[in-house]
Amino acid sequence: MDSTRHESIRLFENELLERLSHVHPITPLVFWGPIAAWLFWSGLSTYGLPAGTVTALAVAGVFTWSLTEYGLHRFLFHFPAKSRLGKWLVFLFHGNHHDDPKDKTRLVMPPAGAIPIMAVLYLLFRAVLPAAWLEVFTAFFIVGYLVYDYIHYATHHFPMRNPVAKYLKHYHLKHHFSGQGGRYGVSSPLWDMVFGTRPAESPRPGR
Repeated sequence: MDSTRHESIRLFENELLERLSHVHPITPLVFWGPIAAWLFWSGLSTYGLPAGTVTALAVAGVFTWSLTEYGLHRFLFHFPAKSRLGKWLVFLFHGNHHDDPKDKTRLVMPPAGAIPIMAVLYLLFRAVLPAAWLEVFTAFFIVGYLVYDYIHYATHHFPMRNPVAKYLKHYHLKHHFSGQGGRYGVSSPLWDMVFGTRPAESPRPGR
């Protein structure tokens, strides 16, 4: 038996629920990729949107995801719960990742957790967007989510030597290990800069 084998934090006594809390990294792509593709195809085939509108919806969808990513991470996943139930829910959704950031089975969100969040957001989009825009916008919102999920996985699991990728890796790991708080953006530091949650960088000691 390999004594170095990683032992995950157990979240549920129920064996099925515990298994659902672990996910292979390819799962979000296999699950959400076809949904995004179907929404994109359905929106195009039903409404015949011009290329300019599709491009604008693509940018808007990814941009909206980036703000959603920031908001979920800051206000939901780091919610300062007071009750026992609230603390457990925060730990269930995100706290366990901070306690064990090397658990590669919990670096992307399981569909069981993502589905209710995505369903609520879809209902919100449907309430505010024209019907002709809804499906294409949502398709690219999901693309933004997938990009986030795999950047997050990579920051914890791969060296990421490309300058941009390396920056994102260091930026996110400082969220975990610097003790400063903030840095809620994973795929981009944009909203941390906008909302002032990007701590000042500590000066490097002189050589």
